[in-house]
Amino acid sequence: MKLEKLVGDRFRERPSDCVVDSHALMVRGGYIKYMTNGIFSSYLPLKRVTRKIEEIIRQEMDAIDGQEVQFPVVMPASLWQQSGRYQSIGKEMVRFSDRNGMSLVLGMTHEEASVHLVSEYGQSYTKYPFMIYQIQTKFRDEARPRAGLIRVREFTMKDGYSFHTSQEDLSDYYDRCLKAYQRIYERVGLPQVVAVASDSGMMGGNISHEFMLLTPIGEDSIAICSQCDYRANTEAAACIVDHPRVQPSESLARVTTPQAHSIEQLCELLHCEPKRCCKAVVYQRNTDDRYVVLFLRGDLEVNEAKLTRFLGYDIHPAVITEESGLVAGYIGPVQLEGDFTVLYDQSLAGLNGLCCGANLEDHHYTGLDMTRDVPQAQYHDFAKIQQGGICPKCGKPTITISRGIEVGNIFQLGDKYTKSMHMTYLDSEGQAQYPLMGCYGIGIGRLAASICEAHHDAYGPIWPISVAPWQVHLCAVRADDAQVKAYADELYQQLQSKGVEVIYDDRKVSAGVMFSDADLIGAPYRVIVSPRNLKNHSVEIVSRDKQFSENLPMETAADVVRQILSKALAGAKE
Repeated sequence: MKLEKLVGDRFRERPSDCVVDSHALMVRGGYIKYMTNGIFSSYLPLKRVTRKIEEIIRQEMDAIDGQEVQFPVVMPASLWQQSGRYQSIGKEMVRFSDRNGMSLVLGMTHEEASVHLVSEYGQSYTKYPFMIYQIQTKFRDEARPRAGLIRVREFTMKDGYSFHTSQEDLSDYYDRCLKAYQRIYERVGLPQVVAVASDSGMMGGNISHEFMLLTPIGEDSIAICSQCDYRANTEAAACIVDHPRVQPSESLARVTTPQAHSIEQLCELLHCEPKRCCKAVVYQRNTDDRYVVLFLRGDLEVNEAKLTRFLGYDIHPAVITEESGLVAGYIGPVQLEGDFTVLYDQSLAGLNGLCCGANLEDHHYTGLDMTRDVPQAQYHDFAKIQQGGICPKCGKPTITISRGIEVGNIFQLGDKYTKSMHMTYLDSEGQAQYPLMGCYGIGIGRLAASICEAHHDAYGPIWPISVAPWQVHLCAVRADDAQVKAYADELYQQLQSKGVEVIYDDRKVSAGVMFSDADLIGAPYRVIVSPRNLKNHSVEIVSRDKQFSENLPMETAADVVRQILSKALAGAKE
């Protein structure tokens, strides 16, 4: 490929609307062009990167007996009505009707389509297990697209679906897929990706993992124990706290607390710590606006993913009205009356000596004993794990919270979809059973952006050789020099004949412009032909990360470049 023919411009200045480096570098380097909110067009350099990522994924999926298929982007709403997700998924799914009035959806995931595809095939236990996968365009009407390709609305994704006749078989295959994912991330140049326990969300199922690239620009929060191998998304991580009781237990007493609407104001007024308070957080159901009142320890925050999962329906922060029967800022668990769903976080279990609202304007209680004063309470885990919190695995207060980009996920779905969509098989005794499913996803564009995020400097991407758009960037410095141009042309042909992926810059531009563009394209190796080098009967090869530089004899340059690449490629596959 000649650079002068490459569609797309490169820019020296960072675009003002690009928050993260990968977004800025992909715009500057002519990889993507913004079309509308969360939707981008791709230029050739990005297509070459994603094509290589896709091929690595195909190789690893095929190696664990995956079979590539393709589902439609547009699907009938009836499939999603069968599974129940047509009603449960919110505005992120695009719903529309065709000219005949048929209700349709744009695919944001394809569990329903996978069941539809294999429902007739999988009618006998002898057909199992099997896995199908696709690499396909999807659309999710994301509320807050950001960071270029990291959070978009239209995207390409590899999603796979496995089918099994036993939990043991599903678990075994799940582990095989987890290891395959780890190989994928190593091969694309992200060995630092970690698998963390996660919340299944709208996908369903009881066991799931996300694969996270730990980076400060990530949107997800990851709980990591410094003393053991525990790692989990904070949405799924259990919040474990000490439950110290005060001896002796005080009597419940109502005190005047004017204008103490918040935990901070209450603690200042009563000279107590937040962890000695019982606070109320109020939500409303999305369907009918009924109130949900959650009590938890005053120093903790609500984990809304846990709460929604427990309730089984969506909620939103409450608007507390005078007619609600709730006294905003003074809500407490003692003699709380009204048509509310009332829940208690496990952080309160057994505590005493607490302050709490008295359900009366400008009044709180002191001396609250949860066992004595709220005997009806049943406790569940609704709180966010905190920095310095107790590790759910080893029990030590060694939790740290890091940020991460989700670059893949896997789920054990169980029979959520096969049961709702009436897919069955006959077992060895002729009895009808529901198959168990696993689901395995990787976002291709997000993975490409994450690789760029992990491998770049101030000047451009530093692509790992396994996914680089080109392996070699050939620069003919002073292409107006006849000797330089002639030798660079010959070397270009030799490299191509040896199977080297090379982009050739023979423009009549300054060395500064030429090298700046080469930095933005990010090929792992740069071969420089210049009057000075030719005077010494050599060419220069430099690695993009500046860790390697060597002068090669003109006569053997193509062969030596091929040898260097072969060694680098072999290392990338190990």
